Amino acid sequence: MPFLGQDWRSPGWRWVKTEDGWKRCETFSHALEDGNNQLNDISHTVIITGDEENEEVYNTEDCEFAAKKRKKDHFRNNTDSQCFYREKWIYVHKESTKERHGYCTLGEAFNRLDFSSAIQDIRRFNYVVKLLQLIAKSQLTSLSGAAQKNYFNILDKIVQKVMEDQYNPRLIKDLLQDLSSTLCILIRGVGKSVLVGNINIWICRLETILLWQQQLKNLQMNKQVNNGLTLSDLPLHMLNNILYRFSDGWDIITLGQVTPTLYMLSEDRQLWKKLCQYHFAEKQFCRHLIPSEKGHIDWKLMYFALQKYYPIKEQYGDTLHFCRHCSILFWKDTGHPCTASDPNTCLMPVSPQHFIDLFKF
Repeated sequence: MPFLGQDWRSPGWRWVKTEDGWKRCETFSHALEDGNNQLNDISHTVIITGDEENEEVYNTEDCEFAAKKRKKDHFRNNTDSQCFYREKWIYVHKESTKERHGYCTLGEAFNRLDFSSAIQDIRRFNYVVKLLQLIAKSQLTSLSGAAQKNYFNILDKIVQKVMEDQYNPRLIKDLLQDLSSTLCILIRGVGKSVLVGNINIWICRLETILLWQQQLKNLQMNKQVNNGLTLSDLPLHMLNNILYRFSDGWDIITLGQVTPTLYMLSEDRQLWKKLCQYHFAEKQFCRHLIPSEKGHIDWKLMYFALQKYYPIKEQYGDTLHFCRHCSILFWKDTGHPCTASDPNTCLMPVSPQHFIDLFKF
């Protein structure tokens, strides 16, 4: 019985049964050799069974099926983009039912939720980077081969976006540092840990990460020439209000390096006290009081000290949402086919860590 498939025996070949046993066949088609989409021009295909005198001609339908399958496999093996799905949501199920068999994996969700487009949205950029960072720290071995490919394709797009737009390079530097540390441990411990894929592929990926790190290290910020109103022209109270809107201490320090005026405002004790009170409970920072030389509490040092012991609150412009009624994970803008009478009451924002926890079984 002839078969057409890709497996370990002989990928993509057609076999026919003869009196001497199974023999491999070769297909010759002008359309396949040219690599063009001219399937309609195929009239017949000659199959050679190993004996030049014995030739068998298959019908057009078989040839078209073989050509379509070969082109599909060629596209699958050579594409460097994320898998495309029409729906940008995924049903999260943790057990088999009559309607659905198996369960949803982290790799499936990562493939389905269109993170390639999400990183182009400034509201979702930090969210996706944080999610990739959490996966790099603990869930990298949970990804399937296709999900790994998508992961590194998205990472490549993020690096290119940062290089072109110079947007938040510190965030991607932290991601690459965590990812390279994880890969070094996994590669050194190959055989002891589950690492999907050939070891040489992972070594190449690690080399690519090191190259990205060097590129980001050499990144030079372009100075924009603007004859209009600049940040330094704003009144002090407006600059102070801007600093109070920041939720990350490193962003405050970075902005304080722009001008002497901003540096003075960024060193305000009250600013750092508000930041500590926002991220940490009173019991937490009361255990780590750090007095300054004048006897006052050094709230700036306290903030960075508390970061080592407790997680800080995370803020994102947009996040994934989970519908408790439908058990569907989706981006709020794209929506999902909800059957609830009032869908808004069933929605729950999903943090990056919560996203990871949804797929831990």
